[in-house]
Amino acid sequence: MNSLRRLPLWFRQRVPCAEQIDILKSSFDEFSVHTVCQSAHCPNLGACWEKNTATFMILGNTCTRSCRFCAVASGIPGPLNSGEPIAVAKAVKKLGLDYVVVTSVTRDDLEDQGCQHFAKTIGEIRKISPGIKIEVLIPDFLGKRSFIEAVALASPEVVAHNIETVRRLTLRLRPQADYTRSLSVLKAVKEVNPSIFVKSGIMVGLGETLDEIEETIQDLYSAGCDILTIGQYLAPSTTARHVPVARFVSPEEFDRYKEKALAIGIQHVVSSPLVRSSYLAQEAYQACQEKKTPAIFERICS
Repeated sequence: MNSLRRLPLWFRQRVPCAEQIDILKSSFDEFSVHTVCQSAHCPNLGACWEKNTATFMILGNTCTRSCRFCAVASGIPGPLNSGEPIAVAKAVKKLGLDYVVVTSVTRDDLEDQGCQHFAKTIGEIRKISPGIKIEVLIPDFLGKRSFIEAVALASPEVVAHNIETVRRLTLRLRPQADYTRSLSVLKAVKEVNPSIFVKSGIMVGLGETLDEIEETIQDLYSAGCDILTIGQYLAPSTTARHVPVARFVSPEEFDRYKEKALAIGIQHVVSSPLVRSSYLAQEAYQACQEKKTPAIFERICS
């Protein structure tokens, strides 16, 4: 199936303000920081940057894994930039953000998988932007509890780790990852720091069934997931590296996924074709904060 065929009408977006986009791009260039918005070819880049929101990407911009859905460059990364946490913090300060999302490439080449770099970035941001809310989207850290603890104990408001797809399709899409390991990451975060909101994301349109989606949502709920994003998979290219789109899911189906997830018990769900992991992240956090339920920790430990 040709992934570059004409997209359905519901993917249309208005042209964003070029001036605001230039302002953000200049700030990123000034501090030599990366954003996943650019590296992953996010379709919402213009809409988010126009609202002065972006997702920073740390640990460089080359990933040691080769996920078959991702546009981020894969290969042998360069040395870790020790000045990156401060650079990200300065960019956040200059942009005047009160909520920031920080993600990363996966660095299987590093002894600690980059967990301490995450913790340092959180610390540097808080140092010069007191009161800011921080969300981190982390790799699986090979499921090592001490690495997950290093990030959770730095106390970001939200820790996200994406399950990405249903169990059956995981090996095809994420050959160096593991479905059960991803669930264990989410559960560990909630156990280490129950005050953190745990978040995950699913892509659809890859050939999954409704039953498989429901099973994945149930698995995420059991692992302590509070916030769930569900969006349409769009192949970054037509090369053999990237899995083609199996089908385009209608907005009405996304509404049904949301209803099912809420019925299962997920606190907040963002579900529509253009949704990506960090889309409307601040709004999701605020919605959860307003209806915070302390019973979630007991749920996953029972």
